[in-house]
Order: sequence, then C-alpha cells, then structure tokens
Amino acid sequence: MPDNPQTQNEQPRRRQARGERRIAQLLEAAAQVFCTTGYTAASTNAIARKAGVSPGTLYQFFPNKEAIAIELGDRLMHEMRDTYGEALAPVDPATPLEEAVGSAVDRFVAFNTDHPVFFALMHGPDMPGGIADAHDQLHTSLIGRVEGLLASLVPDASPVDITRTAHVCLGIYKAGLELVLTHEGPERAAYIQEIKNVLTRYLEPLVGDRIGQGRPGAAGG
Repeated sequence: MPDNPQTQNEQPRRRQARGERRIAQLLEAAAQVFCTTGYTAASTNAIARKAGVSPGTLYQFFPNKEAIAIELGDRLMHEMRDTYGEALAPVDPATPLEEAVGSAVDRFVAFNTDHPVFFALMHGPDMPGGIADAHDQLHTSLIGRVEGLLASLVPDASPVDITRTAHVCLGIYKAGLELVLTHEGPERAAYIQEIKNVLTRYLEPLVGDRIGQGRPGAAGG
C-alpha cells in the first residue's frame, strides 16, 4: 500500500524545522561568544560548546565561524532595517522635538541592548570581511533615512547641510551607544537620557518651531 502523501510531506518539514531550530541555537551561542571574546578570538569549538553540541554538528550547518557571523549579521541587519523604518518614520508636526528624538533613540537603543552582538560585530576592530560591505550598505541606507527625515523638518536647508547633520546625528548616537552598552540599570538609563539631550539640543536651532506646535503646552515648554 503506497505511503500517504501527507506523511511523506511532513517528514521533510519536520527535518527542516529541526534544522532551523539548530541553526537558531548555534547563532544564539555564537552571539554570546562574539560578545565575550570578540570575533577574532572566537572559535567554532567555543561556539559549539556554548550551544551544547559537538563541532561535527556545527559543521553540518556552517563551514566556519565567518559563515556563522555572516548569517548572524544578515539576520540582524534585516531586523535593524525594520527598526529604523519605524524609528525614522515621518514626524507629526504636533510632536515636540524632544519626544520625537526620544522615541527614535529608544527604538534604536532597544534593538542594540536586545542584540549587543550587533555592535560587537559591526563596530568592532575585527569585523568579518564578509559582512563589511553589507554593513556599509546598511549605514548608507540609514544615513539616507535620516537625511529624508531632516529634509522634511528643515526644508530650506541645503542637501550638503542635511547630509552633514545626518552624519553628526548618527555619530552622536553611536558614540553614546558604546557608553550605554557598557553600563546597566540606572546608569544605562542616565546615558540614554544624555544621548537624547545632546541630540535634542543639537537639532533645536536647526528645526526651530517647525514641529511641536498644535499640542497644549507644546510651545514654549
């Protein structure tokens, strides 16, 4: 009697699901190892040990640690794109500048504190060559989104000024992020607030009164 086609289809799906779970397990272990030792000092043996599997099991899915880093970086960069798509959405003119900046910073910080390996891989001195180009593209795309948001807030500014301002904003955030990630609890919250304060004070003279109007108590603080 021939096998049930439904049963035949379920077996590959189960194998695929097990494989996806194993890959997720290995990527999570790799993220912890990369954060602890850095990319260069990490090894496939250490990643396998952290994942609780044999090196042979790891090699069934990844040929080397660079392949692991590339897969991990690719997944994180996709998630990062979703994050900045939400964080840098057009601003309602009634939104106070401090609130708009705070909301964007909170979204970016939440992503980076949830995934500290993103900073470790993308901004460390030993970024794997295989993801350097992808990171450059992400950075260019992110700058473009910041430029677009700034252009809507400061429509009379020149493109050169907009680009420079976008780079300064991102530079301020990245510099502050390193301090955020090296602190916890109240000190982390304090550094996050400092980033918001610096960005708000930097943008206030540029944006002027173009946003923050239309809410009770928004104008004049």
